Amino acid sequence: FICSFMVAAPIFGYLGDRFNRKVILSCGIFFWSIVTLSSSFISKEYYWLFVLSRGLVGIGESSYSSISPTIIGDLFTNNSRTMMLSVFYLAIPLGSGLGYILGSSAKVAAGDWHWALRVSPVFGITAGTLILVFVPEPKRGSADQMGGRIKTRTSWLCDMKALAKNRSYVFSSLASAAVSFATGAFGMWIPLYLARAQVVQKTAEACTKAICSSTDSLIFGAITCVTGLLGVVIGAATTRLCRQKTERADPLVCAVSMLGSAIFICLIFVVAKKSIVGAYVCIFIGETLLFLNWAITADILMFVVIPTRRATAVAFQSFTSHLLGDAGSPYLIGLISDALQQSYATSALWRFLSLGYALMLCPFIIVLGGMFFLATALFFLDDREKAEKQLSQLTRPPSSVKV
Repeated sequence: FICSFMVAAPIFGYLGDRFNRKVILSCGIFFWSIVTLSSSFISKEYYWLFVLSRGLVGIGESSYSSISPTIIGDLFTNNSRTMMLSVFYLAIPLGSGLGYILGSSAKVAAGDWHWALRVSPVFGITAGTLILVFVPEPKRGSADQMGGRIKTRTSWLCDMKALAKNRSYVFSSLASAAVSFATGAFGMWIPLYLARAQVVQKTAEACTKAICSSTDSLIFGAITCVTGLLGVVIGAATTRLCRQKTERADPLVCAVSMLGSAIFICLIFVVAKKSIVGAYVCIFIGETLLFLNWAITADILMFVVIPTRRATAVAFQSFTSHLLGDAGSPYLIGLISDALQQSYATSALWRFLSLGYALMLCPFIIVLGGMFFLATALFFLDDREKAEKQLSQLTRPPSSVKV
C-alpha cells in the first residue's frame, strides 16, 4: 500500500494542480473500488497477487485524499471552508468505524472474511458516479482571489521547494503523521487489547477459533463513528470561537486537543484491567479530542499554501502521514508486544500487559504531535501573510485581462 501511495501521491498532486480535478478524483475512486472487489476473489494459491492488489488500493486513496480538499478550498473560504472541510474529514473516522462494523458483520454473516472486501466497493462506485455527475469544478483560487484570476503557474520543482521552506506546512504535516500513527495502531490492536482484558477479568474465554467474536470490533467501530462526528463538529465550532480571540486559533486548538487526548489515551491502559466500561469511556474522550484536528489541519494548509500548489501540498502531507504514521505503527506495536511477550508466552495476564505496554508508545507520539502543532502556531501568521502576498502577485485583476 505505502509503495503504491508513494508513487501515486506526487503524480496526483501534480495532476490535481493542473487538470480537471473531479475527473481525476472519480477515476481514482473507480480504480480503488474495482481493485478492492477483484482482490476478494483471489485464491490463496495466488497470495502474491492478493498482496499486489491490496497495494494498488493506495493509488485510489492518493487520488481522492490529494484532490478533494482542494476542490472544497476553492468553493468556500474562512469559517465556511472550515465547516465544509469538517464535513468532508468526518469521512475519515466515520468510514473507519463503519468499516469495522460492516466488515465484521459481513465476515460473521458469510463465515468468510472475503465478504468484508465486497461491501465497500459498492459505496465507492456510487460515490465516484455522484462526484462525476454533480460536483462542480471551480477555478483554482476562485474563493481566495476576490474576482481576479491566476495568470502564471509555478513549476513542480518550485512548488516542492516552497513547501519545504513553509514551516507551518512542515510542522503541521509532522503533527498529522502523529495522529495517523495513533489511529492506525488503535484500529489494529485496541479491540484485541480489550478482548484480552476481559480474559484477565475472567468475564470471557480466550478465543482459540479461526473466527472469533467481533463484539469488541463492533463496539470500537461504533465509538469511532460517534467520536469522529463529535470531534469534527466540536473542532469546527471551537476554532470559529477561538478565532475571535486569536489569529493563531487553528494550530493552538489542534495542540491543546492533542495534549488532552494523550492524557485519556494513557488512562485506557490504567483502567482496562479493572473496568472495560471505564476503558471505553477513556477511548471515547481520547478519540474525540484526537479527531478534533482532522479538518483544522487541512484548513491550516489552505491558509499557508497558494491555490496552485495545494493538491501537491495535500498529497505530500497525506504521504507523510502514511509513511510515518499508520503504515508502520501497527507492525511496530505488534513487534514490541511480541518481544515483551516472549518472557511469559503462556500467561494470559502477560499477553494483556505486553500489548498494553506496547500501545503506551501512542500517547508519547500524540504528545510529540501536540508539540509540532505548537511549533506551527509560532510561524502560522508569517506563512499565511507570505501566501497572501504571493497569491496577489500571481493574480491578474479582471480589468487587465485582454479579451
